[in-house]
This record gives sequence, C-alpha cells and structure tokens, in this order.
Amino acid sequence: MSKAHVIGLGKSGVAAARLLRREGWEVEIGDKNTSPSLLIQQQELAAENITVKLGYTLELEGADLAQLPQLIVVSPGVPWDIPLLVKARKFGIETIGEMELAWRNLNTVPWIGITGTNGKTTTTALTAAIFQAAGLHAPACGNIGYAATEVAWEFGKSSPPTAKSLDWIIGEVSSYQIESSSTFSPRIGIWTTFTPDHLARHQTLENYYNIKAQLLHRAELQVFNGDDAYLRKIGTSEWAGAYWTSVNGKEGLLGEKGFYIEDGWVVEKITANSVPSRILPASALRMVGAHNLQNLLLSVAAARLAGIEPEAILRGVREFPGVEHRLEYICTWEGIDFINDSKATNYDAAEVGLESVKSPVILIAGGEAKEGDDTAWLAKIKSQAAAVVLIGNAAPLFSQRLEQVGYTHFENVGTIEKAVPRAAALAQKHDAAVVLLSPACASFDQYPNFEVRGDDFRKVCWQFVGKYI
Repeated sequence: MSKAHVIGLGKSGVAAARLLRREGWEVEIGDKNTSPSLLIQQQELAAENITVKLGYTLELEGADLAQLPQLIVVSPGVPWDIPLLVKARKFGIETIGEMELAWRNLNTVPWIGITGTNGKTTTTALTAAIFQAAGLHAPACGNIGYAATEVAWEFGKSSPPTAKSLDWIIGEVSSYQIESSSTFSPRIGIWTTFTPDHLARHQTLENYYNIKAQLLHRAELQVFNGDDAYLRKIGTSEWAGAYWTSVNGKEGLLGEKGFYIEDGWVVEKITANSVPSRILPASALRMVGAHNLQNLLLSVAAARLAGIEPEAILRGVREFPGVEHRLEYICTWEGIDFINDSKATNYDAAEVGLESVKSPVILIAGGEAKEGDDTAWLAKIKSQAAAVVLIGNAAPLFSQRLEQVGYTHFENVGTIEKAVPRAAALAQKHDAAVVLLSPACASFDQYPNFEVRGDDFRKVCWQFVGKYI
C-alpha cells in the first residue's frame, strides 16, 4: 500500500487524509502542535485507520527509504520552500497542496479559479451566489467556506453515487495554493487585483506575480481587472485574448471585449465584433465602496462566460448580503456606524476600507505588521481619519510612521476590547460618522485568523452598545 503524509491537522488536512484513505493510501498526519481538541481528533481519525502524530515533524534524513512516503500533501499555511519539502522533492517524493489533491478528484467538473491580492473573497462569494441563484450546484471553496478537499471528499470521483453531482466549483485560490498545484486548470480564471503582499514568503514582487500568473495561464478563459494599475501595465502584451473589466466605461477596457459600467449599467461586449449589451443595473449590488463594482464586474463576467442568463444574475446580485469581515456593518450607536473590515490584512485593502466609508472616521488598526508600501494608506488616514486607535504588535511601528507623516491624532490601547469604547468616545468628540476596524495587518499576534478577530470585534461592539440599551 502506498504511503502518504499530510502536514497539518486543519480542516483541509483532515479532509485530505480522509480522501487519500478512501483512495487506498496508508495515511499519516503530522502536526507540530498538541492540544485537547487535537487529541480528540487523533482518536476520531484512528477509528478511520488514519494515523495522527501530534507534536511531530516528518524527518527524512537518515530514515529507512522503505518507510518514506510516496506523497506529501501540505496545507496552504506551509511554506513551499521549507527544508523538509525541498529534501522531499530531491528524494523524488511527490509534494502537492490540498488544492491540487482536490482538483485531481474533481477535474471532470468545470472550475472557476479566483485569485488576486484583494477582492478574492467578495468576488468568490458573489459569483457563487449568482450561480446558485441560477439553480446550479456550485459550492464556493478554497480560502472561503469549505476547504477544496472537503468538497472533493463529499463529491469527488470515489464519493458514494448518492452524492449530488456538481455543476461548477467556485474556488478562491491564494498564491500559496497556486504554488503547490502543478496541474490545477480552471475553466475560467479571474485575477482581481495585484499589489505587494506575502513578500516575506515570496521574496520579490516578480515571484509573487509569476505564481499568480500560473493559474491564469492554465485557465481556458481569463478575466482581469482592467482598473488595477499593475495588471493594466502588463496588459494585452501577456494576456492576448483575455476579457477585461472596467468601471470607467468602454474606454477603460484593454482590448475589444470585456465587461464595463456605463450610465449605471453593467454592459458586456462578449466578442470583438459583438454589439454591447446591458446585463443589469449596477445599483442592484447592495455593498458599499467603488471597489465592489469591480468585484461585481468580475462575477458577472464569470456568470456570462458560463452561460447564465441576465435574469438569474440580477436575482443573485440583488439577494447577495455581502461578506463577513469585509466592510461588514455591525451596529449603530448614537448615530455612529461600527464597521468590521477585519479582512483588510494589508495596506492596500485597508486603504480601500477607509475610502469606502463616510468620513470623518475613527480607525482601529494594528496587529501583526506585514511588509509593503504604506504611503497611500497613510495619506488616506490623514484625509479621512479624525483619530486612529492602535492595537497589537504593530502599534509602535504605526505610531512611528504616523508621526513621520505629521499625523498626531493616534493612541495605543492594545486590544479590541479597549479599542471599541475608546473609538466610540473619540467618534463623539470629533463628530465622526464611523468606527472602522480595518487593521492593515495580519491577526496572528492576538488571534488565530482574521475571522476570529472580526468575530471578537463584533462581540465587543454589541457588548458596548448593550450597556446603553
């Protein structure tokens, strides 16, 4: 029996292990951590003949070759160039990501692969909502909702015949997942935005771009955000035949086909020689922010290229409530709106967050700082924010940067629990319309992920408002 080793006991790792076990592999999961909840999972998986080793990292040096795995599957959080994986490839051990494993089980189903620095989650969720409004069985997976391996476990080639068949799969795909997927080839590839991010892992902007580009090169049809400065600069020189989108009318398109907004309508020009056709009013989308019009165009492009009729698209867009943790309205207190933008984990996303809400705003920012250019974000703070309340490990760095640009209306309170009431008081003092959590940081200094951070913000907001009801 062939041996497979899965790194990480997260939901994607567990689903990957179950998938491999069902295919007849001898499966082992290794996780460097240990906890009561992991011990429970260990027992549950042991009953399925899956070995779980906690507090463990696979070692290849000096190991009996007969005992080495033939396959290693990694989760998105595991860097692709750690010594273990470099050695494994030298030893001829196949190493793949969980997205690649899912694809191999679901490659008879058409996929939409959505990547980009920002905008992936909203575009993925909106696209799935449109497809589902059209009556299609099209789950969203990847970095949103289900792990791709969970979908493959339920609906893959070796699934029970009673499982409902899939029409499409809508995948949010990070650079980490692309990096570890050698054959994943979606029917439609979408690139939302491109700005510096994850440079600690990918080292250079060129490396980061080239990884993202792999997914689009393997896609049968490509759709690009034509309003993104970097993608527009690359333009049609690399992506001849692609569809482009623009909120700036037909003149904003690169090439002769694409999707754009004109006179308040989403318009398609599906071929170079076709007559432009109105699809739906842009006002049907309830989400705030001009950037969401670009997300709308990308989702409509996916739907039309998949053959979905405008009536179903309109229905899906009108009913779409938005995405948790991305400019999510929480509550109003004393005329002040509290907005959760925890998913803004880099400077560019946080700049968009500030631009999307009413000003003046009281900004809550901080967490685990990332590399990147903060110039535009700082300029937006100076023009939009009446005050900034800082949290987390980035507070000293952000304090220094704000002082360097001549902005002095900031204070460090440490935690969200302290930040919410302080921001509310500052909002009253400065007659601000909004308290906005838009951290411009990862969450790992205080939270396991941005979702838990956003959930905590929501809870603290409701507790604060509850004192005055």
